Amino acid sequence: MATVAGHGSSTAQALHFAESFVTEDLVLRTARALAHEVGVEAVTPGSGAALRLLAAAGNARAVVEIGTGTGVSGVWLLRGMRPDGVLTTIDVEVEYQRIARRLFQEAGFPSGRTRIITGRALDVLPRLADGAYDLVFVDAVATGFAAYVDAALRLLRPGGVLALNGALAAGRIGDPAARDVETVTVRETIKAIRESEHWVPALLPVGHGLLAAVKA
Repeated sequence: MATVAGHGSSTAQALHFAESFVTEDLVLRTARALAHEVGVEAVTPGSGAALRLLAAAGNARAVVEIGTGTGVSGVWLLRGMRPDGVLTTIDVEVEYQRIARRLFQEAGFPSGRTRIITGRALDVLPRLADGAYDLVFVDAVATGFAAYVDAALRLLRPGGVLALNGALAAGRIGDPAARDVETVTVRETIKAIRESEHWVPALLPVGHGLLAAVKA
């Protein structure tokens, strides 16, 4: 059997293979292209597949998404959820959500499968019910991570899953010399989750890093 010389090159090739393992259809490719067009960084295919897996494994019926974007992650989540599941997705940008709404429809999801809320997540989340959700996905700026994790702990049922995108801080997470605000915030957040008795976490090296944690 052929082998690839050099650990660095083999690791890079393996990660590339993992990202392309699950292919995206026309709807997802369109949503991704529109995200690029409006300047939104969508989750990678590998991260999307992981989100679909988490939703399917938890038989998720009620999911909260912080950061709608153009609907890339939302489509992945909906495809893993139960057929009667509802995705509550929050974003401050009306135009992004307009695009996402159209893409959800093109993906075949009726309007009742999504609850699209425009506003600041930290203003919206307090209005959502305690312990009523199976999965909370955070795809937002790192400065809000601590508050979003606190909100997820309240919103999730026992056994529910928190998924936090960007947990590798653009590759800087393991660099002790990286002391910028974003990296420090991510580092402190994932450390707090790792050391908390409330979470059972794992850091998945897909996309920009996906921290998944089950509420104990």
